[in-house]
Amino acid sequence: MKLIIGISGASGVCLAQRFIKKLPKKIKTYIIVSDNAKVVLQKEQNQTILDNKDIGAVTSSGSFRCDSMIIVPCSMNTLAKISCGIADNLLTRTASVMIKENRPLLLAPREMPFSSIALENMLKLSRLGVTIAPPISAYYADIKTLQKMEDFFIGKWFDLLGIKHELFTRWKG
Repeated sequence: MKLIIGISGASGVCLAQRFIKKLPKKIKTYIIVSDNAKVVLQKEQNQTILDNKDIGAVTSSGSFRCDSMIIVPCSMNTLAKISCGIADNLLTRTASVMIKENRPLLLAPREMPFSSIALENMLKLSRLGVTIAPPISAYYADIKTLQKMEDFFIGKWFDLLGIKHELFTRWKG
């Protein structure tokens, strides 16, 4: 499996780092970090970190075969650009390609409360087939620590991306 991981915004970047750390090693990742989200990311096996300014990088073409893309966290600025078709950097260009090619794109917006503008942008993208999955906890999961809450978010995103995991206890009814 090939997975593109976008990281935008500065707040919530720890979720992206934890997401990457929890991924099975067999998944090939391509990481795009926005200028505002540049943090020290340890280079681990099977990761390619791309330059967000390189609009011609491999992920910017529809001919590049990948399975899905997630942007975590997804800033409202990045979400708005994607919603309006603005592809002024590699991250928004790659998201645009995912939509154009009808490939799975998952956005994890990080800000709250959501403004009416942000909600309209999310609705527009949802109608195009983009999955909007903000990090929202479920109380049935009996979460006692911040790490377990993050595991729950990541597990839900893994579910949506078709990645098997055991990061949280599933509802048994």
